[in-house]
Amino acid sequence: MTITYTSQVANARLGSFSRLLLCWRGSIYKLLYGEFFIFLLCYYIIRFIYRLALTEEQQLMFEKLTLYCDSYIQLIPISFVLGFYVTLVVTRWWNQYENLPWPDRLMSLVSGFVEGKDEQGRLLRRTLIRYANLGNVLILRSVSTAVYKRFPSAQHLVQAGFMTPAEHKQLEKLSLPHNMFWVPWVWFANLSMKAWLGGRIRDPILLQSLLNEMNTLRTQCGHLYAYDWISIPLVYTQVVTVAVYSFFLTCLVGRQFLNPAKAYPGHELDLVVPVFTFLQFFFYVGWLKVAEQLINPFGEDDDDFETNWIVDRNLQVSLLAVDEMHQDLPRMEPDMYWNEPEPHPPYTAASAQFRRASFMGSTFNISLNKEEMEFQPNQEDKEDAHTGIIDRFLGLQSHDHHPPGANSRTKLLWPKRESLLHEGLPKNHKAVKQNVRGLEDNKAWKLKAVDAFKSAPLYQRPGYYSAPQTPLSPTPMFFPPEPSVLSKLHSVTGIDTKDKSLKTVSSGAKNSSELLSGSDGALMEHPEVSHVRRKTVEFNLTDMPEIPENHLKEPLQLSTTNIHATLKDHVDPYWALENRSVLH
Repeated sequence: MTITYTSQVANARLGSFSRLLLCWRGSIYKLLYGEFFIFLLCYYIIRFIYRLALTEEQQLMFEKLTLYCDSYIQLIPISFVLGFYVTLVVTRWWNQYENLPWPDRLMSLVSGFVEGKDEQGRLLRRTLIRYANLGNVLILRSVSTAVYKRFPSAQHLVQAGFMTPAEHKQLEKLSLPHNMFWVPWVWFANLSMKAWLGGRIRDPILLQSLLNEMNTLRTQCGHLYAYDWISIPLVYTQVVTVAVYSFFLTCLVGRQFLNPAKAYPGHELDLVVPVFTFLQFFFYVGWLKVAEQLINPFGEDDDDFETNWIVDRNLQVSLLAVDEMHQDLPRMEPDMYWNEPEPHPPYTAASAQFRRASFMGSTFNISLNKEEMEFQPNQEDKEDAHTGIIDRFLGLQSHDHHPPGANSRTKLLWPKRESLLHEGLPKNHKAVKQNVRGLEDNKAWKLKAVDAFKSAPLYQRPGYYSAPQTPLSPTPMFFPPEPSVLSKLHSVTGIDTKDKSLKTVSSGAKNSSELLSGSDGALMEHPEVSHVRRKTVEFNLTDMPEIPENHLKEPLQLSTTNIHATLKDHVDPYWALENRSVLH
């Protein structure tokens, strides 16, 4: 029977726990008084033998034994062993309680899902919930001695109303050498399926919900069966028991008070009652008794589970829920807070002191000054601005800044703007002359660009982010020649030539040009693609119209847009054709 004292410790007051020390049922005194009296008796018997029955030589030998036991008694790890064992037992005890089968959820589903107020519907609902209670009783009588004493045989279950005689005969037909607590759950599942096929359960989803809840109860029964079968390993229980009892057997000798006249260290006093030894026995042996009581909560101890009450309660409430309460609802009425957006239930005079305002958060009452609530400019923006000014003052250039329309690839490979005079342009065209003069002035800049490509591989240049030994594209890349060696260029009328790597093909089609490596060094290849062979690319320039001198009314801007506008739609610019070299 469970001892409940929750109401006595509801409020922490002076002496709340002290009043519990006067209880007898379920107390440590009731569990420990037998062992404690045996320990007292043994202690004083040894004391009287030492004082009265032993000779001087025997007393000397006993005193040496007492000092030896007292010096080595602390080597027994009783606190560690007991603490871990009791923790394991208490955890197991609570898990067993959580797996007790309560049919409250199942009876609600049966009452709501199984329809029909006729006799057949009532019989169906009562039979389903009776099967659930029968399964609970079968497993409880298998693990609880109190329930087994109440229902020692299956015939007692028939007489108690948990089974009908027909069901008892059906159960006896199943001659298996196993526990039969699972049979009523199989009956429940088959009967639920029959109710669905008969239209008593409308939807298969409702049937699935009903069976899922049934399986939950079936799983709990299986867990109780497993807890009863698989106990805490016997060796661990033996180790704890031996450690505790051997410790106090040693205390019977080692904690004896010796003759103070012999001046043994620590034995200056000669007390009759060893108070701290008795308290130590009370604590440690009481700790062990707690584990002994909780290791199987289905017994008949004071703090064991009320299994017989659970059986009665489950049967009563479940039959009431599926029978009399089926479709028996109170009339719906508007509640008293129907027109109130914020209901305020009243407080009695005894509970008015517990009225509290809503908790808004721990920072709700913090107040700030007006100056502290003003936003401040971002400090990072200020630091960036100062850094830019210093960099410009020192002549540094940010590596993260790139010109518009240029990336790491175009900065390295963009052809230098060295234009050629076109045969079709007028000699006195000012815009063309100024642009050509400006490009010729950049000769030193172009030398630096070519030397940069020669001095280091491409993938080691800054701004190149491709993997090493990997070209940027499958198209081989050609670089402008050195300014000191210039090849003779094939001039095209009306076109601003962007490269000087084209020569007239000596043996081939007329008016065609091919890509030549040139022994004069006019054409430079990327060192990583130097092994790639090239194909001759020819294009026809016969259809290119000549532009008269009086055609240009405005200065011509040497840009890619004007070049593309000059060419016909079917003719590509030569630098686009140059990129058509094919890899093999």
